[in-house]
Amino acid sequence: MQPGVMMQPGVIWLVVGGGLLVLEVLAPGVFMMWLGLAALGTGVLVLGFEVGLPGQVVGFAVFAAISLAAGLRLRGTKRTQVVNTAQSGLIGRSARVLQADGGTLRVRIGDSDWPARLARDVVAPAVGTELRVVGVDGLSVVLGPGNG
Repeated sequence: MQPGVMMQPGVIWLVVGGGLLVLEVLAPGVFMMWLGLAALGTGVLVLGFEVGLPGQVVGFAVFAAISLAAGLRLRGTKRTQVVNTAQSGLIGRSARVLQADGGTLRVRIGDSDWPARLARDVVAPAVGTELRVVGVDGLSVVLGPGNG
């Protein structure tokens, strides 16, 4: 670029859009990405058609509204799942006793080990016994009799 020659507005929009995308990578917050995409869209619009500054501003606003709406739609309702709740699918699953000594009870459910306690009226199990998860209590599973 020669001194005194101005950069085309479309290229400026593309550079700003790319900069916003880079900023999103460096400081993720999933917001600059949508504005970066809007700036890129505006750059393509300006390079494809002769659009003055008011049209560029309107184009950017329209692209930003579309990209932000798409981002919100893609995000949807985030469901945060607590590790050990009744809804986590542990209740009713089979648990094999790994450790049952000194008041410490650990079981294996699927491919994970869990601290556990026994429900009322359940006899202390031997290592290797299959029990059934009947509830959760904080980070521990509550065990009842197995399938029999």
